[in-house]
Amino acid sequence: MKTLPMTSEITKTNPEGESSIYQSTESFEFAQRQAKSLCESDLVPTGYQGQKGLSNCLVALEMSKRMNLSPLTVMQNLNVIHGKPSWSAQFISSQIIGCGRFKNFDYVVTGKDENLAVQCQATRLEDNKLVKGTAVSMKMAQKEGWTRKNPKYQSMPEIMLKARAATFFGRQYIPDLLLGVQTSEEVIDIQPIDVTTGNVEIVADQQEVTDDFGF
Repeated sequence: MKTLPMTSEITKTNPEGESSIYQSTESFEFAQRQAKSLCESDLVPTGYQGQKGLSNCLVALEMSKRMNLSPLTVMQNLNVIHGKPSWSAQFISSQIIGCGRFKNFDYVVTGKDENLAVQCQATRLEDNKLVKGTAVSMKMAQKEGWTRKNPKYQSMPEIMLKARAATFFGRQYIPDLLLGVQTSEEVIDIQPIDVTTGNVEIVADQQEVTDDFGF
């Protein structure tokens, strides 16, 4: 098994204070060296491995620089579903908890079965105010068609609603930390449709629905 070289180039995410690997020739060349060392490792996700994964490594490095995160953190949490990059649900929660802007982040769960609902809340440190995200419920999931497109709303409804509630909270209160990238649940639930024929059908590979949770 190949291992990551012991080099500071992988962890040095923001040389000279530059905010993008494309900001200067020196920065881009430095990022290319980082990407090469990463794509040669078996420890990074398969989409980043080998020569074919080199360009993906550069994208991950660009995102990690903008977000001031480790490249490995970005790689481990950025999934590609239906051809679109998307954050894992766990990443959204970790960004909320780890950003240093809130305390006592929690999921408020009410009701059960068809009346199950989840809402995220936390105390904002800036003004010590209790802030709440949009509540998400099974009724909302059914009306939006999420339950038809993703069977996990039937098998593990509370987990799915928590993922959605965290996403809504993140979109409302830390949009700058998500860079406008959708979550895996959003990509799965809001699928493109083919309207070029008389019959409208969902264009999706159902096997990809499991990508975010790994089962």
